[in-house]
Amino acid sequence: MAYKVAALLVLCLVLVAAVELPKAAADKFGSCFNTCEQQCKADGQGQTFCEMKCDTDCFDEEVAGKLHIKFP
Repeated sequence: MAYKVAALLVLCLVLVAAVELPKAAADKFGSCFNTCEQQCKADGQGQTFCEMKCDTDCFDEEVAGKLHIKFP
């Protein structure tokens, strides 16, 4: 019985840790996206173009950071 309680506790800790991690990544992505979008619009580009460009650029930056690689 004690093993089941311990296993349940460990499972809960893993679940809480997994839920908390993406918030930091979302903040970083949101910051990158907002900055990129403002610069793109200031350069005279349209909403759709800027949204697609910044989404791609910031996603690539996020993946590169996770994999510790650098895109040209």
